Amino acid sequence: MNVSGPARVGDAPAELGALVDRFPTLAPPVPTAGAAVTIVLRDGRSEVETLLIVRATNPADPASGQVGLPGGHVAESDDSLLATALRELEEEVGLTRLDLAGDPRYVGTRYAQAFRLHVGVFVAGLGSAGRAPTSLDAKEVAHVFWLPRSALGSTRRVLRDTVRGPTEVNATVVEGQILWGFTRRVLRDFFGLPPEDEMGGPALPVGSVQKDPDGRADPDGGRPG
Repeated sequence: MNVSGPARVGDAPAELGALVDRFPTLAPPVPTAGAAVTIVLRDGRSEVETLLIVRATNPADPASGQVGLPGGHVAESDDSLLATALRELEEEVGLTRLDLAGDPRYVGTRYAQAFRLHVGVFVAGLGSAGRAPTSLDAKEVAHVFWLPRSALGSTRRVLRDTVRGPTEVNATVVEGQILWGFTRRVLRDFFGLPPEDEMGGPALPVGSVQKDPDGRADPDGGRPG
């Protein structure tokens, strides 16, 4: 997908600044979570957009082909969850602190049930002089794209094959990409959207199974970033 187009976020856009600045600038210690992700925002043509990645297809990866936020597991060299988030942001989409409109803010730590993993969530705006994000390793990230905020308000009931048989889960479907599970819940909560169990829609068959780290299918999985 094309990641160019709308102008990148300025240093202090009113709406985007309000979304980011409500959170503190913190660097929680790594023992508090096993992974970290970053919600990167920009001003799109008509509304705020969020950067998402599509994982490369890899049969050995339980997150193969999944849509998620840039991020990943804590490394031994990381001295904080913020360090993890920044390292993964650079490794996956080529963005550094210099590309952001200020240091990432700490949104909080969320539990990814499918992976039995606590994940630190950060948020930052893309700076006006920042580079466009791109996949640096096609074996890890297939491509990147921007999700309009309003798309999160649309819910499809997506059919997934699980150990309990075909199970419908809530999802957002944009340009053929399916956002569901952990990442979707994090973004809906971040933007203050109502509980998704209040919504519904037609089933869209999808023939893949999301598994947790122990190899057991989870009907409400999704990569934590």
